[in-house]
Amino acid sequence: VQLQASGGGLVQTGDSLTLSCTASGRAFRNYAMGWFRQAPGKEREFVATVNWYDKYYADFVKGRFTISRDNAKNMVFLQMNNLTPEDTAVYYCAQGATHYSTRDSKSYRYWGQGTLVTVSS
Repeated sequence: VQLQASGGGLVQTGDSLTLSCTASGRAFRNYAMGWFRQAPGKEREFVATVNWYDKYYADFVKGRFTISRDNAKNMVFLQMNNLTPEDTAVYYCAQGATHYSTRDSKSYRYWGQGTLVTVSS
């Protein structure tokens, strides 16, 4: 399985950005997909996850982010609105070992290379 994340960049506070992740290698629709992030000097943290019937978000998302997936294209997206400097991080997409959506990074078997999001104040 290969995951390719894209869409990161440098934006200003209050801007929006959409991250994309393309998966290949196995039946995409059968597995949960998640987004995690890692800020400089911090541990990787959960952002959002989606399977075919559920979506979960980290509390800090506060309605600003939306995760979605397109099973026909083997893609998962993270729409991020009202970005703040605290959202600066490398964002990783990940594919779960099962269809269960979970916040636990240990439940994700495959990881993309990450895409950097930098939010300036």
